[in-house]
Amino acid sequence: QEKLDMSTYPVESIRNFSIIAHVDHGKSTLADRLLEITGTISKTDRNKQVLDKLQVERERGITVKAQSASLFYNHEGINYLLNLIDTPGHVDFSYEVSRSLSACQGVILVVDANEGIQAQTVANFYLAFEAQLSIIPVINKIDLKNADPERVEKQIEKLFDIPTDECIRISAKQGTNVEKVLQKVIEKIPPPQCNTADPLKALVFDSTFDHYRGVIANIALFGGEIAKGQKIVSAHTKRRYEVNEVGILTPNEQPTHKLYAGQVGYLIAGMKEVTEAQIGDTLFLYKQPVEPLPGFKSAKPMVFAGMYPIDQTEYNNLKSALERLTLNDSSVTVHRDSSLALGAGWRLGFLGLLHMEVFNQRLEQEYNMSVILTAPTVPYKAVLSSAKLIKEYGKDQITIINPAQFPDKLSVSEYLEPTVFGTIVTPHEYIGKIITLCQDRRAVQKDMLYIDENRVMLKYLFPLNEIVVDFYDALKSLSSGYASFDYEDAGYQSADLIKMDILLNGNPVEELATIIHRDKAHAAGKLLCERLKETIPRQLFEIAIQAAIGKKIIARETLKAYRKNVVAKCYGGDITRRMKLLKRQAEGKRLMRKIGNVEVPRDAFIRVLKRETDK
Repeated sequence: QEKLDMSTYPVESIRNFSIIAHVDHGKSTLADRLLEITGTISKTDRNKQVLDKLQVERERGITVKAQSASLFYNHEGINYLLNLIDTPGHVDFSYEVSRSLSACQGVILVVDANEGIQAQTVANFYLAFEAQLSIIPVINKIDLKNADPERVEKQIEKLFDIPTDECIRISAKQGTNVEKVLQKVIEKIPPPQCNTADPLKALVFDSTFDHYRGVIANIALFGGEIAKGQKIVSAHTKRRYEVNEVGILTPNEQPTHKLYAGQVGYLIAGMKEVTEAQIGDTLFLYKQPVEPLPGFKSAKPMVFAGMYPIDQTEYNNLKSALERLTLNDSSVTVHRDSSLALGAGWRLGFLGLLHMEVFNQRLEQEYNMSVILTAPTVPYKAVLSSAKLIKEYGKDQITIINPAQFPDKLSVSEYLEPTVFGTIVTPHEYIGKIITLCQDRRAVQKDMLYIDENRVMLKYLFPLNEIVVDFYDALKSLSSGYASFDYEDAGYQSADLIKMDILLNGNPVEELATIIHRDKAHAAGKLLCERLKETIPRQLFEIAIQAAIGKKIIARETLKAYRKNVVAKCYGGDITRRMKLLKRQAEGKRLMRKIGNVEVPRDAFIRVLKRETDK
């Protein structure tokens, strides 16, 4: 195929923008229409979410990865190059959004004319606002019969201070008014501030792994130009590469002769190792070093889960699959970990539960790996008070991810748990139920604001471990799916945390220990004991399954012993004869319990430690 000449697009006629919105407000559909109008893809009925390429995105109908595409558009006789980035809408993937914004000068903020402003709309607006990007409000889905664009315009004006006459009303599905969006992009969004004469400076804002060509890096050029055959250096690893191919994404790769300042494209430079293309890295020409770009602040994992291969022989395959997948999804943190019951594995940090599910699904689909994921936990901290421990760790605050490292109460001045600042946007008739739900989760109300006569925005401070498992599902079912939820990190606060042990016949089982808040210990202990009673096989002696905090037992279930019917041979006769036989049996069982060892089979651990999906 013919290589494109990109020199015909000077910096003045380049516009870089991304599309941001709440889940399901029509970002990917609008991207499809923009691609069609500019002739990037042919017009057919099959164009549904063209930019969602992953299988997991197609199945779930959500965007997980930010995808970029370059469009060519002629406006008033001038040819423009528009670089569009379609972003995900879920709170778990807001890291993708903030990364995409770093390569842009403006955004299209899409709001559903039917739903109005929702929690993620607010969060994404502030991300763009803080990055000082120009914002074009677009009201989508005006073709629905319940659409109320006037109401939405008022909400946008009240919350974001954007005058109502700036909103463009469109229907991305039918293509109404979409041309207007492109014209607005060209008028309102400034061209990138950079110069082709400067030395090369390129930001890597995304990367994927190809089995044949190695690492493919998505780059945004902030200065200079790049062509095949040049020698480039990575600011992060200080390694040298030769450029094999550069090009633009229209959404498919289209090789070009060169890329110039202000343009967004991809680069293949024979990076073999997965760790080489660090996202946020700066590339420059060999012998022409530049000041590296600020990069991205690394994502803060909110949820930790253990991941173990089902069979230990698969360990190395799983390791390479994890490395490749974390290259493409850089917000996952990986630490080596091993458990007595499940063998060697990793402790992975995710941005949220959906993120964890999608990651697991991608491992299965793209790399054919099935794994055991343990129940999600959050990182706690402890402020140490004993001089001996402070000396041992070298600092007075330690982060606890694994319950086995939980320090004793005597040597700690306070325990800290992570908190998040949550925003809930809901129709006002559900307020009562939602406030009760939040109070059950130990949340503290910070603010309550009416957006218009029937929508309310609530702000709460939540302990992270309360919302991590099933808060979102509970919120959706309480509000018939209308409430939306978004959260951001709010640091640590002190909490009454304890370590809960599980004892089998008085012996603690290491793997089942958990860190939990004192108020929730009873309920959780009872649940865990009940689940263990169902999964541990019965023995010839009685097993006491107990949940304990320190020396105090808070819950107990008894697994009855298998018993032979010793009185079967008695027919009639005296009662003392029966009692004697039963007493002898009981004594035998008591002796057996003293010397008997409870072996918990591995699949019982897996069933107890795995996430509860059926609740």
